[in-house]
Amino acid sequence: MSNHRYHQGGNYMHPRMSYPHHFTYVSSCVKYMIFLLNFLFWLFGGLLLAIGVYAFMDKLKDGNGWVRFDTVYDVIFNISLVMIIAGVVIFSVSFAGCLGALRENTCLLKFYSMCLLMFFILEMTLAIICFVFPQYMNSFLEYQFTDKIIHSYRDDSDLQNFIDFAQQEFKCCGLSNAGYQDWSKNEYFNCSSPSVEKCGVPYSCCINATDISSGLVNIMCGYGVQEQSVAAASKRIWTSGCIEIVRVWVERNLYVIAGVALGIALLQLFVIYLAKTLEGQIDLQKSRWS
Repeated sequence: MSNHRYHQGGNYMHPRMSYPHHFTYVSSCVKYMIFLLNFLFWLFGGLLLAIGVYAFMDKLKDGNGWVRFDTVYDVIFNISLVMIIAGVVIFSVSFAGCLGALRENTCLLKFYSMCLLMFFILEMTLAIICFVFPQYMNSFLEYQFTDKIIHSYRDDSDLQNFIDFAQQEFKCCGLSNAGYQDWSKNEYFNCSSPSVEKCGVPYSCCINATDISSGLVNIMCGYGVQEQSVAAASKRIWTSGCIEIVRVWVERNLYVIAGVALGIALLQLFVIYLAKTLEGQIDLQKSRWS
């Protein structure tokens, strides 16, 4: 018997049309897995963007509607602006993934998978440089960022809070191998400064900055320590630079960090694989319709 089918009246029907009407090459599992993952990142990107905009507007208010953008470092060290840029990127890319999967749009899916691939390559390049050339990275960070960060400590409240948090968390002071002496490069802590803070360091360098009985922070605990020797200063403050302390911390936790980095890399590759798989399924479905 012939596989060709006829409607009543003898009209010929193509064999392709014998597929069930509900049949599709597009896997609902793949489609909605991509959508769900990207929906979560879309929410995270939106939250990051909202927080960044709020912090930036607050900074504009404090600065009388003016924020400095003279050099690229003014952008890098402006934490609220970095949050805005990161939020926009995450929001846009994840939105393309959401919409591309939901609407089965191959153009959006290609854009999404290409962005993920670029992020993956950049991350791998940075990881290789950090692990293969750690001393070079140390020198680069010290040379490029120490002076800029120390100089900008009081110019940006967000940066100041970030530095204070890092110094307290890692029990360090300053950035480079000079340690606490880095703060002599700041106009407020320089020994030639007319400020009461001259020859001092921020309170976040202090070993015991908080009074246990009162719970109050002694912001004067680091005054005058630049005039003391390392041995004498070490009784009051942390004396080592943060870059070296962070490097030692990374070496001690290398396997954990490598495991987390590998997990993130595999997740990115898996999502790229899902996106490319969905693209292929959509193309197959389109070819069936054509």
